Amino acid sequence: MRVVVFGYMTWGRRTIEAVLAAGHDVALIVTHPDGDNPYEKIFNESVAELAADRDIPLLVRDRAEDDEVRAVVAGAQADVMVVANWRTWLPPEVFTLPRLGTVNVHDALLPAYAGFAPLNWALINDEPEVGVTAHMMNAEFDAGDIILQMRTPVTDEDTVVDLFDRTLAMFGPITVEALERVAAGRTDWTPQDRTAASYFHRRSEEDNRIAWTWPARDVFNLVRAQVDPYPNAYCFYRGERLRILRARVTDDVIGGTPGRIVIRRGRGVVIVAGAEARRGRSRGVLIERVRTDDGREFDAADWFPHMGGYLTSYPG
Repeated sequence: MRVVVFGYMTWGRRTIEAVLAAGHDVALIVTHPDGDNPYEKIFNESVAELAADRDIPLLVRDRAEDDEVRAVVAGAQADVMVVANWRTWLPPEVFTLPRLGTVNVHDALLPAYAGFAPLNWALINDEPEVGVTAHMMNAEFDAGDIILQMRTPVTDEDTVVDLFDRTLAMFGPITVEALERVAAGRTDWTPQDRTAASYFHRRSEEDNRIAWTWPARDVFNLVRAQVDPYPNAYCFYRGERLRILRARVTDDVIGGTPGRIVIRRGRGVVIVAGAEARRGRSRGVLIERVRTDDGREFDAADWFPHMGGYLTSYPG
């Protein structure tokens, strides 16, 4: 089939590569310019470079609502359009141009986790599985009828990078399979249950701040959802920001005041966590590895010279 692709960053590039490898004719690629958001610098394999390497016409836009975009997409005379990690709204005047419509590929099990950073948010929220959805695009963000989904379980050993690797590997196969079903004339798609829908915003520095009144598992999930190369979860010790690189939940109850530095265990340090910790009803957090703002890394047992004192959410 003749395909137009709207794609950005590594997700977009891998999707385009799979579409080409499957023998489709990519007539046009539309991508975003490089952004300033730190999350957009992490997995940024260039779609523009791929277009240049394959001699595919390229359009670079922040948004796709101007007359030139509509004219260029219409001129491509595509059978179908594919969207992978396009970061802004596509108007119906654009996504309805191909005769078979537009397939959007999103790294979440829709209808939950529409929007941004779905893997980070899903891990933070302790979801038992994550995945990728291919769906027909409609006028509402990530809300069209589902063509198919691919899934992978989440274990306590997984970080967001593990989930990224596994779901990224799904983008090509799910796109190719979706295009095969569309080309075959199928329309037996599954409408999304909008009562189960959720939308999440872009993540920022504030979203990575640890509150020690959270249950220990919530802290653990935030830490593993923000491992390198993502901006790390952080707190403060004696007014200095401390990034938590690795942590886990203690097997035993750790009572006391949230944030209290309690005891060394191996190369780590145990911290009181949870609003019910003072009643002896909460597990603790075993911090294993930390990084200071100047980039130095330490085993937690080496960084904290004494037990006692508190980790806080703010420097004051």
